[in-house]
Amino acid sequence: MTLKTLIFAATLMGSIVHAQSVDVKDAWVRTSVQGQKATGAFMKLTAKDGAKLVAASSPVAGVTEVHEMKMEGDIMKMKAVAGGLDLPAGKTVELKPGGYHVMLMDLKAALPKDSTIPLTLVFKDAKGMESRLELKVPVAVAPMASAHKH
Repeated sequence: MTLKTLIFAATLMGSIVHAQSVDVKDAWVRTSVQGQKATGAFMKLTAKDGAKLVAASSPVAGVTEVHEMKMEGDIMKMKAVAGGLDLPAGKTVELKPGGYHVMLMDLKAALPKDSTIPLTLVFKDAKGMESRLELKVPVAVAPMASAHKH
């Protein structure tokens, strides 16, 4: 399923309106159980004109951050992405387990399979204009099966 969304952001005074197109595909959030404090959200992002994913938020979590997991020597490390995640113009950036992802921490309740959660993504374009994208993301044990297997 593809959510194709045109995002509009306005300055605080509302006098200038800026539009940015970001395509979000295959978004999902990993299930969690009662007492679990964190989980991840994953998706494929394509920014038509290039942008940065600078923040995320969801009412289901006390803290929501864009994170990166990578090997440093023989240790897998996870940390927040400083300054935002680059989304080069026209190039798909995949947020996936073991790589870039949206980390939902201090969960307020369990996230059961087949439910959905609201998730807000915040982008900045090359001129520094901020825009927000509101999503309803399905909760799943694993990614949705693709119609095309490689």
